[in-house]
Amino acid sequence: MATEDQVREALRQVLDPEIGKPIEDLGMLQGIEVEGGNVRVFVLLTIAGCPLKDRIDRDVRTALGPLEGVTNIDVVLGEMTSDQRESMVTNLRGGAAANPQFFTDGKTSVIAVASGKGGVGKSTITANLAAALAAEGHRVGVLDADVWGFSIPRMMGVSGQPVGFNNMILPLEAHGVRIISMGFFVPEEQPVIWRGPMLHKAVQQFLGDVYWGEIDFLLCDLPPGTGDVSLSMASFLPGAYMLVVTTPQEAARKVAERAGKMAAQVRQRVVGVIENMSAYVCPHCGDRTAIFGEGGGREAAETLGVEVMGQIPLYPSVREGGDSGTPLVLSDPDSPAGEALIGAARKLARATRSVVGKPLQLTVAPGASAGNGGSHQHEHGHAGHAH
Repeated sequence: MATEDQVREALRQVLDPEIGKPIEDLGMLQGIEVEGGNVRVFVLLTIAGCPLKDRIDRDVRTALGPLEGVTNIDVVLGEMTSDQRESMVTNLRGGAAANPQFFTDGKTSVIAVASGKGGVGKSTITANLAAALAAEGHRVGVLDADVWGFSIPRMMGVSGQPVGFNNMILPLEAHGVRIISMGFFVPEEQPVIWRGPMLHKAVQQFLGDVYWGEIDFLLCDLPPGTGDVSLSMASFLPGAYMLVVTTPQEAARKVAERAGKMAAQVRQRVVGVIENMSAYVCPHCGDRTAIFGEGGGREAAETLGVEVMGQIPLYPSVREGGDSGTPLVLSDPDSPAGEALIGAARKLARATRSVVGKPLQLTVAPGASAGNGGSHQHEHGHAGHAH
């Protein structure tokens, strides 16, 4: 007959479907009863009516089925109390309240994807880099910090409302990437009309209230320019990297350089430049035409003292992937643009992972911190596929 210890060990395989940790470690495994071949397992759901309760039930039965002598499995589902939920959240956060500075232990490479002006394809680059990194086995998160012009949900093909309880939000996931965006909390057609303090609080919640788990890379899609959101991100993420996106055009290069130079003033580091729309590639004959000129990415990189990590050609499938919700690096990786984006992701991984494990310097330039005013901008509901 199976023993209680054997049952407990087998249940280590059962993970919470969204948090990704064993149910025992989360305090969800309330008890085990073994009577001969009958095994009864008591599991606490984080909230009542969890849509994933059937999956948890199935995973428990799958884990215990192979045990010798087990003839009947009974899974009893209950609900956590508010104190138990609070204890779980505290445990996930390492026993401390959310810190005003995040990802400072060096285990996660934080990369702010920035541009001086809109329309250069910054969000497209972010979505494709994230999908490419995840496809190569990295654990990746994307924070859509473009609060006014959020587009990551559409580009990654993800919708719904993240679950929230005890001031902790679980990000949604697509293509192996964990994602949080203002687009999950307001209708796509509704404008977000906020001023500095409210933007600052929203960014703080996305960093501190969202449970990112153990990730290797966090890509932050910034709004264009050097405004409130960029300053807030700098105050919360001292020592983060900045990846500058530009086009070959002279006007785009100049403003991209300004965004890159901001990094030095707020103690962030420019890691490289990506030149998007570097040339039009005919999908039929492969001929290249430099529609927006040439050299903008190279000149920006020389000014900022970094390398060009990729020159992404103007290719119809890049736009199609953004509209369909499947990034080009997944739908057409062998295309000229797909190969360039995958190559850029690999360069980015090598450049930023070389210092992983080294704590970041927690020094912020004077004037870099934005105000801390404002209040919670949304209620943490438990809609979508949360539990």
